[in-house]
Amino acid sequence: MTAGLTLESLTIGYRRRRRTTAIAAELSATAETGRLTTLIGPNGAGKSTLLRTICGLHKPLAGAVRLADGSDTAAMGATALARRIATVGTQIIDPGRLTVREVAELGRTPYLGTTARLSDTDRERADWALAVVDAQHLADRSFQDLSDGEAQRVLAARALTQDPELLVLDEPTSHLDAPSRVEFLDLLSTLAREHQLTVLVSSHELELAMRLSDAVWLLGPDGVLHTGPPAALASSGAVSAAFDRGRLRFDPDRMVFDVVEPGTER
Repeated sequence: MTAGLTLESLTIGYRRRRRTTAIAAELSATAETGRLTTLIGPNGAGKSTLLRTICGLHKPLAGAVRLADGSDTAAMGATALARRIATVGTQIIDPGRLTVREVAELGRTPYLGTTARLSDTDRERADWALAVVDAQHLADRSFQDLSDGEAQRVLAARALTQDPELLVLDEPTSHLDAPSRVEFLDLLSTLAREHQLTVLVSSHELELAMRLSDAVWLLGPDGVLHTGPPAALASSGAVSAAFDRGRLRFDPDRMVFDVVEPGTER
């Protein structure tokens, strides 16, 4: 497998005037091309800050984020980043009266010239992306009329229309029901495998992440990043250490969380 994304001794955090706040330091990890990697961790661990740093929205405090060819994202301009990294955020967007096809076509923005006119090639890429996510039948509908599950597929198509090498999604299943969550993660896994994309998704759906991901990054409350195949990460005790609390216990053999009987907490 080829490394599509590499974190090199990365320190993430914020610079505000004369004050620098580090959230996590010395993070090193690799996400492979053609595989679905899921980022998990307790609230406040820094997952969103890590994703924003990977996407170039925050500058690293130290270290580097590198793409497959070794390019340092911190040294890349906005247009170059938009052509190589596509993102899908936590919120369903409100594009007004745009149709599904027009929303998908927004993904071609980094490639448009000064006239901002779509070419036939741009339109073909949008149609291709809608077909890939099985949303081509929605093309002429208003985006506002879609269900949450349909909308997430269209936003994934918009991201694919950018022709990225890295696809980053922050909590993309948060608005979906249980069956739609499984379907969407399966879709991401298929996209990674069949189109040789590096796909990194953050999720609070811990059991689904452990069952459906090719690899997992666990950012613990202590700022340590644990990485590996789900089974290896589960057996290492890292998941239990990060999430077990009160009566909640992670079972590494079954990859599920159990609620233990009162008084049996350890």
